[in-house]
Amino acid sequence: MRSWQVERRKRTRHLIELGGLVIKAGIVDLTGDDRATILGALLWMADKLKRDQSELSHELWTAKGKQAFEAYAARGKQSLNHRRLNTLRCSQNEEG
Repeated sequence: MRSWQVERRKRTRHLIELGGLVIKAGIVDLTGDDRATILGALLWMADKLKRDQSELSHELWTAKGKQAFEAYAARGKQSLNHRRLNTLRCSQNEEG
């Protein structure tokens, strides 16, 4: 594979991940999938990061994002454990 193809795939993956974050945050649902509203919100956020208190905003948003990732991970584990429990119950019912 050529280097430009590798770089293009990396960029595509990165863009998909960023889009996933927009969806995971609920922004798409909250805005009715209105691209102008989503872009406006992102521009507002960028403007806020350029201002005097950008460090505070950055720290607050980073902490909130980390908490959300931890919550999603915990929910994923709970969901996985729930599926395992259901599988176990089904197999026990089939045996019994």
